[in-house]
Amino acid sequence: MSTEKQIIHMDQDAFFVSVEVKKDPSLIGKPVIIGGSSDRGVVASCSYEARKFGVHSAMSSRMAKQLCPHAVFLRGNMDEYSKASHEITAILKERVPLIEKASIDEHYIDMTGMDRFHSTHKYAHELRALVIKETGLPISFGLSVNKTVSKMATNECKPNGELNVAQPEVQPFINPLSIRKIPGLGEKTFVKLSDMGIKKIYTLSQHFQRPLGDPGDRKSDGIAQIRDRWIH
Repeated sequence: MSTEKQIIHMDQDAFFVSVEVKKDPSLIGKPVIIGGSSDRGVVASCSYEARKFGVHSAMSSRMAKQLCPHAVFLRGNMDEYSKASHEITAILKERVPLIEKASIDEHYIDMTGMDRFHSTHKYAHELRALVIKETGLPISFGLSVNKTVSKMATNECKPNGELNVAQPEVQPFINPLSIRKIPGLGEKTFVKLSDMGIKKIYTLSQHFQRPLGDPGDRKSDGIAQIRDRWIH
């Protein structure tokens, strides 16, 4: 039995769009954007086909139209998205020991110690297949030693994928990634690190294996806290 933590991060793929595609299969393969279509509207979600043109969530609808003028704009229906979310939560909650609903389309599942009964990766695979079968909605998962790395694993295997990053594989997995891949890393922090020449997670971790400077060096102390929060 492994003693390391086993955290699954499950995340729906382009959730709002997936619900719309399930209702209207003619949308399959098309660039779909959920959000207001007026110039003052904002993109709430978009299909992977739309993302290829540079469209992303929180972008203005005006910019999205410029990037992808042939996209299908839908206003969306939060009641339907909430209903689908509750269905997914119910499926997972009934079958796991500890679950945290992080948002309308993502869950963290703590399976630590459960590998005495079965393979955690195999069980996560079966859970994912069950959600897809019962809801008809695509979902991806990452499995690793903490919430941060499991979420990063999910993001790397999307859409409709799964990735297991065991403890010995954590550093080889995260080191080549851009610091932009770190969940929760804000734009100000990204700029601050970039200005220091820190673009990759490997550089971030290596930067503080040497002395951080004088005890009163507040800049170094602050960046060290960033490193400790997200990398360890």
